[in-house]
Amino acid sequence: MSLSFIHDETPTEEVDRREAVVAGLADSVRALVDATIRTTVDDDEVRAVQAEVAALTERLRAAQLPGPAGVRYNSEGRSWSWGNAVVGSSNAVAPPLEIQHAGDGRTSYAEVVLGAAYEGPPGMVHGGVSALLLDQVMGETASANNSRIAMTGTLTLRYRHPLPLGSVRLDCQVTKEADGKITVQATIGETAPDATPAVEASGLFVVPRWAR
Repeated sequence: MSLSFIHDETPTEEVDRREAVVAGLADSVRALVDATIRTTVDDDEVRAVQAEVAALTERLRAAQLPGPAGVRYNSEGRSWSWGNAVVGSSNAVAPPLEIQHAGDGRTSYAEVVLGAAYEGPPGMVHGGVSALLLDQVMGETASANNSRIAMTGTLTLRYRHPLPLGSVRLDCQVTKEADGKITVQATIGETAPDATPAVEASGLFVVPRWAR
């Protein structure tokens, strides 16, 4: 398997500065996606905006990576994965999720607002989106906040009830670890204090032999 882990000696200070810039652009594109879904302006205005967006896209393509963004890291211990579909700072597809890790490295949580771009059933989060977010949080927790590489082996989901669009919370915990295999449990649901989990997940994550 070819994995794009790229050693990049860009200083951490410069990485942080650039990340803030691309994150701002992604925020604007994310807002554009939401507006595109919900707009009711007339056809001529839609065509005019389309032309402007096409022109902006060409400006950004004037200098770009030849392939996927991959995961980059420097010798200072800073890593960045700006193209990631869940946490990528420059990826407008990502909500983006900001995962908070406990000091023990075995538990984590995240809160995020899911809007119109993540709809499945009317007014509800698409089940595949819930799976995507859970897989990311569980994988990062199994990876002990990026101190090792752990990859999804199996992921089992139980959909208890529909999850409304809006503010949601994910909670995750490592429950077992042995021989390079990590078992992780997680849930996603509304952020209300009395809310029950909408989706429960159990996953087995594996540290590749070459990474042990």
